[in-house]
Amino acid sequence: MARDTGTEALAHLAEERVDHRFKGLPPDAMGLTVAELAGQRRNLFTDGFTTPVLALSAERLAHNLALMETYTVRHGLAFAPHGKTSMAPQLFHRQLEHGAWGITLAVPHQVWVARAFGIERIFLANELVDPAALRRVAADLAADPGFRFVCYVDSVRGVELMDAALRGAARPVDVVVELAAGEGARTGVRTEAECAAVADAVAAVPTLRLVGVAGYEGEVPQADPERVTAYLRRLTALAADFDKGGRFAGADEIVVSAGGSAWFDAVADAFAEIPELSLPVLQLLRSGAYVSHDDGHYRRLTPFARVPEEGALEPAFRLWAQVVSRPSPEQAFANAGKRDAAYDLDLPDAQVVRRDGTERPATGVTVTGLSDQHAWLRTTAEAELEVGDWIGFGLSHPCTSFDKWQLIPVAEADGTVVDYIRTFF
Repeated sequence: MARDTGTEALAHLAEERVDHRFKGLPPDAMGLTVAELAGQRRNLFTDGFTTPVLALSAERLAHNLALMETYTVRHGLAFAPHGKTSMAPQLFHRQLEHGAWGITLAVPHQVWVARAFGIERIFLANELVDPAALRRVAADLAADPGFRFVCYVDSVRGVELMDAALRGAARPVDVVVELAAGEGARTGVRTEAECAAVADAVAAVPTLRLVGVAGYEGEVPQADPERVTAYLRRLTALAADFDKGGRFAGADEIVVSAGGSAWFDAVADAFAEIPELSLPVLQLLRSGAYVSHDDGHYRRLTPFARVPEEGALEPAFRLWAQVVSRPSPEQAFANAGKRDAAYDLDLPDAQVVRRDGTERPATGVTVTGLSDQHAWLRTTAEAELEVGDWIGFGLSHPCTSFDKWQLIPVAEADGTVVDYIRTFF
């Protein structure tokens, strides 16, 4: 039933009317449905799209989805890509079509979005102690026998709050103990002894069921291969110790989960070392940024740079803006700024310039800063930049690129727009 509901909800997205909510779309498309606009296969550069406009590469998006499917299958990993990256149900379903076990999320609102679009397996990579949210999860579990929900616990106090909110629930909520990545890291239990105390607290209440352990190696202080591997081995050893102590007696399988977008190769190697346990082990990877990849932070950190024989992700985003001011030979301004581009990790990277249908490298053009609606550009004599030129920028950090755009064109290499991705932030 939930899958049918998800299909219907996706269909409704195509019926949504194009209007003032959506940036960068052709003014004469207002009033069309998204499906009608997609059916026109307009060209991003010649058919009325206005700058700034963010586009996803159709070919690179497909490549990235296929590559991670191949990678996880090759390494025997289940995959729950982190949905907070895109918050795009269309992409969630494409990820499931490419073999994903389910979708990882971070906060209750994201869970409601996923459920509205029929997602049946959700891994909440966070603690959940809000009573109203817990009661909503319990109601969904009671109403849908096929719904699988797993979340973190990292304190005895948290277990007590969850139990109080869930009293009388029809099904227990599955939880995993989160092991912190080290002193000074983010959330998680700091020591194995404290992990055992949290596990004991879970065992003492009927509203929760302990099904595994989890963590996030991206928070390892001063992360390098040795430190990350050492942490992941602590995590897998914790799973083995809990299993030896009979702590997963009520579970059907043992969940061991880790994996951001910078160290999933180390996760694959560490999980391959997990010894045989008393129950099947769900080795759950959670990397999310791969879907669009980027031209900055993750381009530098991707594990595929360390293991090039496994393949390579491709940056799928490009932000197009127009030069609106050229006050001096050394300076220009484009009409995209903080409202349009990710800037929390790196400034946008000027990559190409388009003029009169011709595209060339953006030689001599550097972004030096962003205002709310302007990019500050430093230009050299090589730039040959004029007012009216379009500039294509690469972006860094997918999570803060998706969230600035509610409807994102998906364009083929020649600029033909074949689809539109709706986001829910």
